[in-house]
Amino acid sequence: MDETRTRLTRDGIRLHEASDFEGMRAAGRLAADILDRVAPLVVPGATTAEIDKAVEDMVVQAGATSATIGYKGYQHATCISVNHVVCHGIPSDKKLREGDILNIDVTVIVDGWFGDTSRMYVAGKLPRKAERLVQVTHDALFKGIEAVRPGNTFGDIGHAIQTYVEAHRMSVVRDFCGHGLGQVFHAPPNVLHYGRPGTGPVLEEGMFFTIEPMVNLGRPETKVLSDDWTAVTRDKSLSAQFEHSIGVTADGCEIFTLSPANRFHPTWE
Repeated sequence: MDETRTRLTRDGIRLHEASDFEGMRAAGRLAADILDRVAPLVVPGATTAEIDKAVEDMVVQAGATSATIGYKGYQHATCISVNHVVCHGIPSDKKLREGDILNIDVTVIVDGWFGDTSRMYVAGKLPRKAERLVQVTHDALFKGIEAVRPGNTFGDIGHAIQTYVEAHRMSVVRDFCGHGLGQVFHAPPNVLHYGRPGTGPVLEEGMFFTIEPMVNLGRPETKVLSDDWTAVTRDKSLSAQFEHSIGVTADGCEIFTLSPANRFHPTWE
């Protein structure tokens, strides 16, 4: 992007030009398409390392770059978080079991633009308890997205997510949040998934960021394991997450990472 036309809010949030939306569409479309094509690979007996290798191959075949390989020493094209893993799960040779739920998170770089998205999958049949969690988390993301329009605040987004989740007697993780992105992986603002209406920076046209609520069946507390990446629920309750990258438009927002095959929800069949 031409730095001569860079605009920042007083909170340090970049405001992008209308022409920048096309770059984000291309990156988001590829990331979402890769997650569509991953779906048939998520079966009992598969390993998360096998799924990760398939994603890496898809990124290379598309002529794109994985944003996570080499990021702060990380060596995988995905984060895959199974059951009570909240986020940043490292792919491994451990086999998926019947009824496991997992979040697969992928970020690609296309012509300098970052497309970042994640969604839930299930190996085999979705257990009833997990089904409720996945549905509430999915719907909470879209409650947050509904609050995105110029003049609203980031607190409005967090409040919409938090109140919806807590009304279903689940909890919102507070230790991790969404983030700004564009031609960088992470940038201001921090997008909290809880909050009070009318607080935080005001939304303006041209902002790009992720909304990615993590929801636990139990309490919200997490801990990071000794690998310095994997975050799990402290009470070992199940956790779920969905993530979209979006851009604020004149009258609302555009979701850059919509599933081309309408497979964003694990029960799409």
